[in-house]
Formats: sequence, structure tokens, C-alpha cells
Amino acid sequence: MRDAVTLPNGSTAAVRPLDPDASWIPAWRALGADAHSRNPFYEAGYALAATKAFGAGVRLLIIADRPPEAPGARLLAAWPFRLSWRRWGLPLPLLMGWTHGYCPFGAPLLGGADPEAALAALLAAPRALGLPPRLLLPNAPADGAFADLLAAHGVRQAAYWPHARGLLDVTDRSVQARKTYLDHLSGKRRRKLRLARQRLEAAGPVALEILDAPAALDGALDDHVALEAAGWKGRAGTGLGQRPDEVAFLRAVLADLGAEGRVRVARLRRDDRILASAILPLTGPEAWVLKIAHDEADSEAAPGVQLVHRLTEAVLAGEGIDRIDSCAPPDFALGSTFWTERRPIAHLLVEAGRDPLFPLARTLERARERVARARLTNRAGRSA
Repeated sequence: MRDAVTLPNGSTAAVRPLDPDASWIPAWRALGADAHSRNPFYEAGYALAATKAFGAGVRLLIIADRPPEAPGARLLAAWPFRLSWRRWGLPLPLLMGWTHGYCPFGAPLLGGADPEAALAALLAAPRALGLPPRLLLPNAPADGAFADLLAAHGVRQAAYWPHARGLLDVTDRSVQARKTYLDHLSGKRRRKLRLARQRLEAAGPVALEILDAPAALDGALDDHVALEAAGWKGRAGTGLGQRPDEVAFLRAVLADLGAEGRVRVARLRRDDRILASAILPLTGPEAWVLKIAHDEADSEAAPGVQLVHRLTEAVLAGEGIDRIDSCAPPDFALGSTFWTERRPIAHLLVEAGRDPLFPLARTLERARERVARARLTNRAGRSA
């Protein structure tokens, strides 16, 4: 593998470690803010914060207008990846986009000025650098701006594990349309919400608060960790409190994004008691549900559901957020209960340059998916 190479269009393709002291980090930040499809999880501040906890073996594929260390270098594309040698039990390597439990979106960062050229260079880079010419993009958007770019580029691709997750989008809705947004809820659902709210407030009024002040975020994280530790995850030893590297990662994310006004912590409070908490990174007017914790002492009061309901009401009333991606895994209905829009998601296998072995890779990945689905079905059958 080569560290850097000049591509036919004159841009530079380079592979670099996730180094917070690298001279090109400001250029990476600028690319994230200008990206054709925003992805907070691949932006510099978030990715660097995740390096210690989740970044073993991760490198950044960079497309720049000159060598990234050169003065004034501008990044045109960036994609964090791992090199996987035997995903299919054969010596058929591929590049896998970075994913972990706090990274539910896999669209590469492509410069907004010319995303077509940025994508073309990103796909030309692996072969030029001596890397495998096949990419796996976990949790990539299966439609929308990035999917349209990929289709227009004409490369071979295949989708796996497709699902549609709940999305709230009131970007172009009128005031009246916002007022009636939740009218789709059935009478039965409304009664359940009303009874749960009464139960939640039986011991005193409960308020929704949305924190954004940097000075408040660190304490909000402590409350979030304590809330999770009090539940089943804490009892099982799998809560955040038992994973100090993850707490440190979240603290660094809140500090970095909070300094730019790009994170919110939404929570329900009764006096000094936190009943539910959600961490929401922002990209412009869009929020992403990173993590939800809730008080499990009274499951019938459903504080997690109440938090999503009240947050939705706040957005509809003009909170300043126009979109919320639930970032939910398949078959997780919390966001889709209230939100009528959907974001199609899939793992995308993409050919990067001419690859005679791509049909084989596509077949092997499909077989891998079938085996995994069969195991899930068998596990569900045994637990039923």
C-alpha cells in the first residue's frame, strides 16, 4: 500500500492514521461542515474522539487538492475504513467503512462544491494506492443525495440488510401542517400516552429541558450515565458506567460539538430527578439520536416514549430543529411510532474501479447475510 498518489484528475489520494495533531485536521473539519451529505459520525471532532475506544486499525482515506500536509491543502473527500482480509473466509480483502455502536450512518464525506468529482476520485483511489478495489459501506443511505450520486456514477453495487428507520422531517411544512403532524396517532395510542403521562406526573410535574450550553453538558452526561447504570444494563454489568473508554469518548464528543453549538441533550426532569435523557449531535437543523437512557422504575409510565413524544412536540412548535434521524436499528419502533418519514438504510458493497472479483464478493456477502438471518431466526424461535 502506498501512502499517497496523484490521481489522473490531479488530486491527491492519501491514507493517514487518525492523528489529532495532523496538520490537515482543520481541513477535515471544513470538509465535514461543507459535505454534500452531512455525516456527523465521520466528521473530525467526532471521529477523533472515538479513536481510543473504537479506532483500532482504522485509517482515513483522503482525497485532497494537494498532499494533505501541504500548506493550504483542501480536502475533497474523506472516508474512515478498516482493511478486512478474510470477511468471507477467503483471501479476498475489502475496505470496510468504520462502524461501531455510536456510528449509525456510513455515508463518506464528499465536498459540496463538486461531489461528483469527489466521489469519482474516492472510488479511483483504492486501486491507485494498492488497496482492494471493493468497498463495504455499513449503514449507508439507500436513497437520497448520496445514493443518487452513486447510481449516476454507474459503478456496480449491491445492498444488504435493508431497512427503513424512523425520521422526523418538518423542513417544508407549514405552521398548520406542523400542528396536525401527530394526527396519525390512533385513539388507542393517544389514550396510552395520556395515561402514561398522568402516571409519570403522579409524583409531581415533569418538564422537558433541552440543554445546549457547554457548561451544562458534562453534568448532563454524568446524569445520563447514572440513569443507565440504575437500569438493567447496570445490573448486567454492561452499562456505560462499566465502560470508561466509552464515557470518555462521549465526554470528548460533547466538549467538541458543544463548543460549536452542535449538540443537544434532551431530557425529562421531575425536580432533581432525571427520568429520561437523549444525546443529539447536530448537523445544521438536523439532529441524530445518539443514545437514549430512561428510568426503569415504572415501565408503565414509559419515560423514554414520553421523552420522544415531548421532543417531537417541541420540534413541531419551532424548537429550531427541522429533522431528527432516529438512528434506530431494524425493528426498533420508538421513532417510527411518532415520525411518519423514513430513511432507507443498507450495507452497500461498491466496486471501486474495475474489479473482476466483484461478482464473487457480491455472492459471498449475500451468502453471509443469509446465514446471519437464519441464525437470528433460529435464536428468536428458541426464545419464543
